[in-house]
Amino acid sequence: MKKILLKNASILDLARGELIAGMNVLIDGRNILEVSGADLSSSAEEVVDLQGRTLMPGLIDCHVHVMASHVNLGHMANMPNAFALIRALPILKEMLHRGFTTVRDAGGADWALAQAADNALIESPRIFPAGKALSQTGGHGDFRARSDQLEPCACSFRIGNIARVVDGVDDVRRAARDELTKGATQIKIMASGGVTSPNDPIGNTGFSIDELKAIVDEATAWQTYVMAHAYTPRAIRRAIEAGVRTIEHGNLIDEETAHFVKDHGAFVVPTLITYDALSTEGPGLGLPPESIAKIDDVRLVGRQAISLLHRVGVKMGFGSDLLGESHVHQSEELKIRAGLVGTLDALQSATTVAAEILQREGALGVVKAGAIADLLIVDGNPLVDIDLLLGQGKFIPAIMKDGRFVKNQLSKNAS
Repeated sequence: MKKILLKNASILDLARGELIAGMNVLIDGRNILEVSGADLSSSAEEVVDLQGRTLMPGLIDCHVHVMASHVNLGHMANMPNAFALIRALPILKEMLHRGFTTVRDAGGADWALAQAADNALIESPRIFPAGKALSQTGGHGDFRARSDQLEPCACSFRIGNIARVVDGVDDVRRAARDELTKGATQIKIMASGGVTSPNDPIGNTGFSIDELKAIVDEATAWQTYVMAHAYTPRAIRRAIEAGVRTIEHGNLIDEETAHFVKDHGAFVVPTLITYDALSTEGPGLGLPPESIAKIDDVRLVGRQAISLLHRVGVKMGFGSDLLGESHVHQSEELKIRAGLVGTLDALQSATTVAAEILQREGALGVVKAGAIADLLIVDGNPLVDIDLLLGQGKFIPAIMKDGRFVKNQLSKNAS
């Protein structure tokens, strides 16, 4: 790959919350080689003049389900593998073209899909896959109807199913080891009831304490961590006590539990946009009635939870958690966050904080020497107008992932 110079850039420094004009960024292969106000043209084989446009790190979504091409996850669990995979490809492409150069999949995507993205075989963000999420029988990842015979079935291993059902300390250890061996970069567990599963009330907890600790122990042995779907204070506290590192959603958290999360150095990844989308679009897209009945239990308090977590000082990552046709609303989570915690915090949730969650600080979510060249070129300053990152990439004329343009509507001037 040739050395590319992005000159005359206004770099969005999200650590300091400011735009730095008149900068030049030299890219060598997949990494940023140098960031300087000096002329670097002599070192470049290709020069792209940004004419003062904003240059910022690619966005990171810490909670997606790229295989969820239908809002009915029970339907997805029975979809033929080839069909489910083909339906996921446009979801990935559209995420990338919205400016999300990295995503952490919370159940469904596997090592093979992540490798296809890394090798540019498909148009896709970089994927941190969790493989199959782990759920107890009757938990949030168990999509079997009450009328089904409740014993393991082939659907648990289909690519369209985001989870696998497993019970008991020995079996959860084996399942965690299996997902890690198959390439999961972190383990996802269902530590409470959820909206899109048919039989579990939101207030339910998932897994025994011993099971939770066994899963965390296995992830730790693999030098990684566990992310836990959890809504209620009790579910959140149990997960954190067991060693879980990131809480997904957390809508029903109270102040005491928020302080408990902060004191343990854990993260929360709220996902408000999915509840708004499911509330307005779910019925028309095939969301089952038993799921629709549970949406408002978490949607109406979600904004209060984010405000509380922000006030307490809990670090929050960006997450969308959208399903089916609702994936189109992914960037709108930024606007919701900005309205609650301010634009800078909203942007940090999808860059610097998200990179910390992924354990890739300094490599992702920043524009600096040594970082991976995942970059967005924006017409305007998102710190002033967050809407510039909405509109399906309308205001993002160029996107670079791994030092390669995946979208480029800028004129090129050879050096």
